[in-house]
Amino acid sequence: MTLPTLPAAPPAAARTAPRTGRPGSVVQGRVLRLYGGRVSLRWRPRTVTVCLLLAAACLVVGALGLTTGAFRVPLARVVACLLGQGTGAESFIVVSLRLPRLVCALLAGAALGMSGAVFQSLSRNPLGSPDIVGFTSGAAAGAVVEIVLLHGGPYATAVAAIAGGLATALLVALFSLKRGGAAGYRVILVGIGVSSMLTSLTAYLLTRASLYEAQDAQIWLIGSLNSVNWAVVTPLAVALAVLTPVTVLSARALNWLELGEDTARALGVSSGRARLVAALAATALAAVTTAAVGPIAFVALAAPQLCRRLVRAPGALVVPAGFMGALLLAVSDFAAQRVLPGTELPVGAMTGVLGGLYLCRLLVARRRADST
Repeated sequence: MTLPTLPAAPPAAARTAPRTGRPGSVVQGRVLRLYGGRVSLRWRPRTVTVCLLLAAACLVVGALGLTTGAFRVPLARVVACLLGQGTGAESFIVVSLRLPRLVCALLAGAALGMSGAVFQSLSRNPLGSPDIVGFTSGAAAGAVVEIVLLHGGPYATAVAAIAGGLATALLVALFSLKRGGAAGYRVILVGIGVSSMLTSLTAYLLTRASLYEAQDAQIWLIGSLNSVNWAVVTPLAVALAVLTPVTVLSARALNWLELGEDTARALGVSSGRARLVAALAATALAAVTTAAVGPIAFVALAAPQLCRRLVRAPGALVVPAGFMGALLLAVSDFAAQRVLPGTELPVGAMTGVLGGLYLCRLLVARRRADST
């Protein structure tokens, strides 16, 4: 699919005028020109600083995750294991058990954060995330159909989850286009309705499954990193290597669309094609993540909003949301392994609790803003 052709840089008026992120804050941007001005990149010092701080926080959480646990490994020994100089037991614990779990948490969190940022920009609604509008429910329903009815293995389940997520995205898009009202709220309401139907279908299939099938499906539905290995991490990393550039480029077009349809069209942005590419990329990110680790709730919802408060910039903040999502999921998984001594909780249970609290806070804040 061909990406929309974008101008190398905004007009002179847009380059000199500051952009406002929220009331009381002004966002200044700088332009880096390459190849004699043929390629330009707009960047903001505050955004870069926030991304670097989030990346540093991910490194700290990763170091804690690799060194602590039932078998403690000093940081120097962890570095030795990563360099291939550790003992057999240490290398097995660090490289074969803890490292793939950490890498998977970072990759899955980044994918969910970027997906949530695109969905919220498309719907122009802070509730526009894959788990709220039903895309992850579609992926979960597709996986359960494969487990219970078709008795497929792990790879077949992953493919079914991706197909279910994409089919749900298409269904929500078709139904939302046939209803009146604001586009953002239309997508949210249609997505919630479709998600409820898919949840009922999943529950019915679980009642028809055998004990072992229902147990496997239920463990998968919670969202867990407990059994992650390099065989799970590798396909997820390959998918992100392909989808991340597409998502970042499509998010640039979404930034122009926030200026208005007429302005974006005058700058050479095809609104329909830009939205289609962004929606497909965001849906694919959510689907491949769900296929790898199951449906993990609220990371895609909270990550874009939290990073927006730090960056204080307009537009679809895809890259900062990716860093924030990686940090949120890594911290949640670290806490899930240690909140109950001797018990490893599924990370989906931890993100569900934290995300539910955040959603309540978001709704209360919105109610107060509407009443003033």
